[in-house]
Amino acid sequence: MHFLSPTFRTIVLPRTSERRPAVPSPTQDLTATLDHLHPPDPASASVVVCSYSLERYDQLLACVASVRAQLRRHDELIVVVDHNPALFGTASADLPDVRVVASRFERGLSGARNTGVLAATGAVVLFLDDDAVAEPDWLDGLMAPFADPFVLGTAGGVEAAWQTGRPAWFPREFDWVVGCSYRGLPESVAQVRNPIGASMSFRRHVLVETGLFRTGVGRVGANLAGCEETELSIRAAQLWPDHRIMYVPDARVRHFVPAKRATIAYFIRRCFGEGRSKALLARIVGPRRSSASERRYMLTTLPSGVVRGAVDSVRTGRLHGIQRSVAIVLGFTATMAGYGRGVLAARLPKPALATDAEG
Repeated sequence: MHFLSPTFRTIVLPRTSERRPAVPSPTQDLTATLDHLHPPDPASASVVVCSYSLERYDQLLACVASVRAQLRRHDELIVVVDHNPALFGTASADLPDVRVVASRFERGLSGARNTGVLAATGAVVLFLDDDAVAEPDWLDGLMAPFADPFVLGTAGGVEAAWQTGRPAWFPREFDWVVGCSYRGLPESVAQVRNPIGASMSFRRHVLVETGLFRTGVGRVGANLAGCEETELSIRAAQLWPDHRIMYVPDARVRHFVPAKRATIAYFIRRCFGEGRSKALLARIVGPRRSSASERRYMLTTLPSGVVRGAVDSVRTGRLHGIQRSVAIVLGFTATMAGYGRGVLAARLPKPALATDAEG
């Protein structure tokens, strides 16, 4: 039986109470917010696209069009506008078949995503960046693993769509700098710690029971912070230690990379920002959980990339390989500098869960 069949039963994930960490549960207000909803079709999907700027409006329209063509009978598409009345008005007028809602939390990507979760009626909530375009089989690809009741969420492949072409010096090991899948990720369906935020999905009740995305972590407007989906994924793994998040590289989206992000200056700033975010993540969930994947990446993927670049230059007689090797070293150094800066800022208050604010 296909898992999208109407006879597919609602999944209730087992809880492991003796290993449950001290994570705030949703407040009564949050639970009440969802009580008015009918039990969702277990195969239904809510696609949430968060947007904050009219400068990206054409990209938002392309994103919406790519998703609209894939929606099934019980699916829905929600655009969350992050504190921009002009964008809200324009999108509401231009997209009558889409649910356009204003963020109800503080400004930032985490708050916008949380708004989308609370507005969603589907059993699974998928998130797609407003500057990404989904391939035709994206929705089905991310939904397929949920046939397994032990799957908490899924992650899709994210390909860079460079506005001015990929810089020859830019190492694929650092494609995460522009929000894309990078060398070092699995090349076939496999379990991962966390998704890339540009293309991901979770069961809706998992998002609610983990306390939603933590505000104070991640992007606000055009800043260079991150790790909000990593932090949530770690909390979900603590609550359901025998469950998993699956990476589906063939469920692809094309993520627009503007020319201003194809510079070495942006590369270094983004790496520094990621380091600061990782320091904050370590303070919230502990250094061991926050850096397990990063240790493998630093000890295996990056050294291999440095060697690969040098060999390419020797083989081709061109400097591009060496430039990629140097960029890997610079990116690693900037990330560690950002981490150190974040550690020094550790006296700042710990970011709150959205449910803390609701309570």
